[in-house]
Parts: sequence; C-alpha cells; structure tokens
Amino acid sequence: MTSSHGSILLADDEEKILKRLGRALRDEGHDVVEATTIREAQRHLGERAFDLLVVDNVMPDMTGLEFIRELSQTLAPAERPQMVIMTAHGSTQIVREAFKLGVEDFLEKPFEVDELLALARRAVTSLRLQTERQYLISERDAEFNHYGIVGRSRAMQEVIDRADLVAQSKSTVLITGETGTGKEMVARLIHHRSAQREMPLIKVNCAAIPETLLESELFGHVRGAFTGATMTKRGKFALADGGSIFLDEIGTLNPSVQSKLLRVLQEREFEPLGAERTQRVDVRVIAATNRDLKQMVSDGRFQEDLYYRLNVIPIPLPPLRERPEDIPVLVDHFVEKHRQRTGKRIDRVDAGVVKALERYDWPGNVRELENTIERAVVLATDPVMTTASISLLGATSAPPPGLPSLRLHQNLEWVERETIRRALEQAGGVKKEAAELMGISQRALSYYLAKYRID
Repeated sequence: MTSSHGSILLADDEEKILKRLGRALRDEGHDVVEATTIREAQRHLGERAFDLLVVDNVMPDMTGLEFIRELSQTLAPAERPQMVIMTAHGSTQIVREAFKLGVEDFLEKPFEVDELLALARRAVTSLRLQTERQYLISERDAEFNHYGIVGRSRAMQEVIDRADLVAQSKSTVLITGETGTGKEMVARLIHHRSAQREMPLIKVNCAAIPETLLESELFGHVRGAFTGATMTKRGKFALADGGSIFLDEIGTLNPSVQSKLLRVLQEREFEPLGAERTQRVDVRVIAATNRDLKQMVSDGRFQEDLYYRLNVIPIPLPPLRERPEDIPVLVDHFVEKHRQRTGKRIDRVDAGVVKALERYDWPGNVRELENTIERAVVLATDPVMTTASISLLGATSAPPPGLPSLRLHQNLEWVERETIRRALEQAGGVKKEAAELMGISQRALSYYLAKYRID
C-alpha cells in the first residue's frame, strides 16, 4: 500500500501559524521542515528533496509565487515537490499563473488545519503513485531492452547476441559464471525472446531447497507418498509445461535428483513421488551454476551424461572485473533505477566515484555493485553522490582509495562474523536479502550463521 506520510517544507513568516501547522503535520506522521523566509526555504531545498512545498505568498524577501516561478526554471519536473500556496489575497491572475507553473492547490487564509492535512495526504499520495508509476515504466522499458542486462563491453554484447540466437530454438542452455554476474537475467532474456514467451518461466534455486524436499519440489508428489504428504502437489516441471524452467545452482543437485533430471532431458517424462503413471512435459531447461561442472564430473560428483545434456548451448558470463568499461553505464543504470524507486534526489555522480569503483575487483560482481549503489541512494543526504556515500559490504579485498571499508580487522573470522551481522542488520533480518547483499547463497549463509552461532 502506498504510504501517505511524506516530507514537507513549510514556509511562512508568521511563526505562530508556522509552528501550529508544523505540529499538526508532524502529528499525522509527516517529516516537516519549517522556514520563515524564502532564502531559508531555498537552502533547505538545496540540501534535500521534499514531497510537498507549502509556502505563503506574502513573504518578506520574495513572494511565494516568485519562488515557485524560480523553482520551475531551475528544477526539472521530476525533481520538483508538489507545491501549494497559502494566501489571504488570491487574485484571479495569481491563481491562473500559479496553476501554469504547476501549483497543485491554494489554501486561502484563514483556513482550518484539517484542510491542510487532507491536502497534504492527497499531494503526498499522488507523488508516491507517480514515482511508482515511473519506476514500473522504467522496469517495463528494461524488459524491452535486454531485460535489465546492461553493458557496452564486447563480452556482454556477445552474451546478448548468443542469448537472442538461442531463444529461437528449444535447446537446453547452461549459463555459467560467478555469483552475481546476472545468470537469471540471461535466462529471462532467453525465455521472453522465445516462441514460448506467453507460457510460464518457472525459477528454481536448487541450493535454497533442502535436499529432502527438492525432488518433490521439482517433480511433485501424490498424497501419501511420504510422511506429511497430505495432498497431491504438482512439481515445478509440471507447472512449466509448455514454457521454460530455470534451474539455478544446478551443481548442488544430489545423485538421485540428477538421475531423474537426466531422464526428463532425454525422454521428456517423469513420475511424481509415489505415482505409478508417467507424466510427459514439453519444457525447455535453462540451467545455471557458479561451479566447475566439468571438474565435478571428473571428481565423480556430477553425472557425465547429465553434464553433456545440460551443456548443449553454453553461455559463459564474464565477471565484472574483466569488463570495467561496463561500470560507468551500470552505475548510471542503478542510480536511476533506485532513485526512481525511492524518490530520492540524486542530481549527479561525482567522477571520482566511478574511477574508484573501476579500481575495485568486485568479488560479488554486478549484484554487489547494485547493492552498493542502492545503499548509497537509500542513505543519501546530498543530491551529489561522492566517494563518502559509498561503502562496500562484504568485500573480500581492499577497496580502492577513497572508498571506506567495512573490513577493518585483520582477523578473518572477525571479518566474516561482522560482515554477516551488518548484512543482516541492513536486510532487516531477512536471510535471503542478507545473502544477496553479500553475494553468497542462502545455504552458505546458513552455514556461517551456524558456524558463528548468530541468531
């Protein structure tokens, strides 16, 4: 649900009125900043963004209308707050010009406080809805523009070209690459450019499902198949029939599930747990892994036949450290994405930020870069993003000069424990989000939580 609480800049030279209105707005849950002059209001607007500006037209240093005219010339429409003028002398000419400049409404003095409260609720809600709409539009635009895959390097253009080509077939695809390189985005691109785009794309993180439940999750079960199976359940392959299934972290499958998956790839059929009847499916399998499956085959931990069935069309993703020329465009993309999502005002990114980010080796790849930029946007108190705004959470090597590090201790165990604690704090205790912040799997996070006895 859209929040009706926002940030409001209230400007009036009559301090008694200012304090009374400010108190009423704060009681409604709004964040209110007060100004007794236009100059003071200008300073506040230069320091931060506001959802709503409520300004008296008669001010000692400039009229409210002149102030709004100035804002219309200096701020882009998307950067302006909703604007309301309070006036005891509202002529038709003032009203007409104010509306031309984008003023939302007028409050004619004297007015009831409830009028301002209702107006503030409407204005803030309207702005939030506009922000969400812009974000959704940008997300939709991203779908048409390679589904969020951003990069101008030759390596990424080759990935996009191959994914586009593969999409025209129904061949099995194996996407390989380090954690955070964007394997799921490539899978989305392949599915949504295919002839099966109207059918479902079912995503399964094999590492996030307990081994005892994975076979049932993938292939389903009938009632009574095992203790606790109180009803029949369709598996992910049945749900993906006619479309695609994305099996992430395929290297974590146990031998039993590997054998059953091999049969699906060879025969396009399987039996749900406890079932006697065979079920046929028409599914394109897109698998992904950050492990060396060929080495796992040599070690006897992954079936050779399954490896070759999966590796029909290989798509290797390069790590971010091998394509630093993509960092500037990625930074711009993530700043815009999270600026729109949060409604924060970010006018520009200091050139020193990009240079510093280009010197870092990004062990968590694009996911770590996005998390870094998202934190900087969310915590921003200044419209210019500088190196002081950037922190690297879970970095495995020294950050570049100019970027503060969270790894301040030489003891590796202390570093691991502190990184996990801060990630959980940043994620509000949600393990999935904490794991993504650190660029590790949920299974790995569970291991570290048990290792360090972190509750």
